[in-house]
Amino acid sequence: MSSLDSIYQVNAFATPPYLGNPAAVCVLTEDRTDEWMQNLATQIGLSETAFLRPLDNNHFHLRWFTPAYEVDLCGHATMASAHVLWEQNLAASEVIKFESRSGILEAAPVDSRVQLNFPVTPVTEEEPASGLVDCFTTEGTVIPVLFSGRSAFDLFLQYESEQIVRDMQVDFDRLNEFDVRGVIVTAQGSDEFDVVSRFFAPGAGVEEDPVTGSAHCSLIDFWSQRLGTDQLTGFQASERGGIVHMTRQGARVLLGGDAVTDRVLFESWRDLPV
Repeated sequence: MSSLDSIYQVNAFATPPYLGNPAAVCVLTEDRTDEWMQNLATQIGLSETAFLRPLDNNHFHLRWFTPAYEVDLCGHATMASAHVLWEQNLAASEVIKFESRSGILEAAPVDSRVQLNFPVTPVTEEEPASGLVDCFTTEGTVIPVLFSGRSAFDLFLQYESEQIVRDMQVDFDRLNEFDVRGVIVTAQGSDEFDVVSRFFAPGAGVEEDPVTGSAHCSLIDFWSQRLGTDQLTGFQASERGGIVHMTRQGARVLLGGDAVTDRVLFESWRDLPV
């Protein structure tokens, strides 16, 4: 059976290999409906399932589905896709171009990592929506924010310390009432990491995303200005956790990380009853 037929689960931004964010990768060679792709993503149940269609040499069409709906941008599933294409010899070991809802995206093998070239997603300051801050507490006490803003996709909250971000509890029922993809919470790091963050997206069918590449397109915009550097290392402090290496290049950001194939989810997508 061709490796094109298999659906793989890959851990992206995985340092060490069993951490990071798992994504499913399906390389299609014939058309499937949007409903079919959404049903399969829902059945798999990971935060993202990537669907690719070959276009020409090292050039693919790429779509991402959460268990609830299709999204405009996803970093870790793009990293997982590039890893599968290289590992299964479905693409040459050089730059891959993906056509997506967010334009042309690129992935390149750099040393042992996958490096993504994504657009920066700017963060603009605005007052938090009514009730938003109340969704985040420690020991039942609402946590004050240092900054509140919004990107094209997400709400954005800065807190005083890394420990606050790591320890906060979230009221997901209340958070789900906000009509937004997700909420990025962040603080300046302390030791080995410049930036610490978490990402919550119950409306997308994912209460807490383990590692969110697209969120770091906003984190680099926010923190590069405040820390005075275009090179940052971020840690997403979910239960699994993951490291994201960020380099800003004007309106673009290079996101680097490790990817590891975990397992084959299905031997073939062709006859799945979804």
